[in-house]
Amino acid sequence: MTAGAARDVDQRGWWIRPAGAGDFRAVVEVVGEALLSSNGFEASLERQAALRAESGFDRLLVAVETAGPDEDGERVVGRERVIGSADAHPFRMRLPGGVRPVAGVAGVGVWPTRRRRGVLTALMRRQLSDLRDRDEKVAVLWASEGAIYGRFGYAPATEGFEASLSVPRTRLRPDAPRDHALVTELGRVPRARADLERVHAREAARRTGRIGRSSAFWDDLLRDTPDERDGRSALKAVVVSAPEGPQGYALYRTLNKWRDGGAACEVHVRDIVALTPAARTALCAHLLSRDLVERVVFDAVPGDDPLRHLVTDPHRVVTRFDDALWLRLVDLPGALRERSYAAPVDTVLEVGDTHAPWNAGRWRLRADRSGAICERTDASPDLTLDTSPLAAAYLGGHTLTGHLRAGLIAEHTPDAAALLDLALTLPEAPFCDLDF
Repeated sequence: MTAGAARDVDQRGWWIRPAGAGDFRAVVEVVGEALLSSNGFEASLERQAALRAESGFDRLLVAVETAGPDEDGERVVGRERVIGSADAHPFRMRLPGGVRPVAGVAGVGVWPTRRRRGVLTALMRRQLSDLRDRDEKVAVLWASEGAIYGRFGYAPATEGFEASLSVPRTRLRPDAPRDHALVTELGRVPRARADLERVHAREAARRTGRIGRSSAFWDDLLRDTPDERDGRSALKAVVVSAPEGPQGYALYRTLNKWRDGGAACEVHVRDIVALTPAARTALCAHLLSRDLVERVVFDAVPGDDPLRHLVTDPHRVVTRFDDALWLRLVDLPGALRERSYAAPVDTVLEVGDTHAPWNAGRWRLRADRSGAICERTDASPDLTLDTSPLAAAYLGGHTLTGHLRAGLIAEHTPDAAALLDLALTLPEAPFCDLDF
């Protein structure tokens, strides 16, 4: 520990360091308590241990304080007590321009009686600095509370929706694309897993926002314990295949329900991926044709999901906002240089960034379909904004113009926000389906 770090301890009573294997149980307890986990400590420990075995401990940070001489318990490690943590998975995510490394921030929490002391701010700042040193230009997370992570430069960049429909009142369009060479097969999940992984890997490489699933995350998705079922059936896998291989799949559970008028069963779709329009039609046809089913619920679909276009009456598809993946530009100029652009743009941005000061300042972005340059400049700015609106617009799912109308960014050159929005636009909504 350096002399400067020692002074920090004297002033604050706690400090931050990289975690080791011995800290793991304490971290799980801290995060579980911070998130009010109802799964139980041992269940959470088992789940996190499986993911940790794949990624190691070198990306996990902990905040610790000196433990009292008579203290014991899960949070005490040696002579230190863990009071906070922040983790980051090494993911590969489809960004505009290609598949890139991103940091999947998770395991963030502070012990309840140690809040309001600057622990979270210190953890988040240290993590951003570490991610920059690793040359990870983008970080993403699922926010338990958006007000927390908005303070640190994160912003919602994708949207997911729950979609449901009444089976007796829903029909697929007669002109929905069909391929009679496709074979639909319902089977057990373990036997279908190789096909599931193959299909998802192809989709993750082409759909903005998707993250490639490692073996550990597939294990986590396919867990089939009573807690995971929540009163529903075991997980089922339906796979649509062509002669050249699998073209799509759906993972779902059924819920057995009856009432005076007869069966009112439900199908709950956990995950659905199709590589072709005909494969998506075949999957929907299977889900809508199950006997005794009154309602089909898709847990999470993008805002531009084709389901609404495949049914004869789009009003039958009822959607409800589910969640948003939050994104943070760790290396703003690097991330803008790596991005693809739909239209030419030449603009100067005056950027503020409290927690990643290396991003702050004036940047000139020049980009077109052939590439991009982003470098510091003394030219007058066209837009003045915080880094978070750029993070929200980075995947093409949101606009800077919306932030402009809300008064959150300042436009010094007419139409500067609209022209940058045009360059950032994508033909489809970004979407993330990995729970981490």
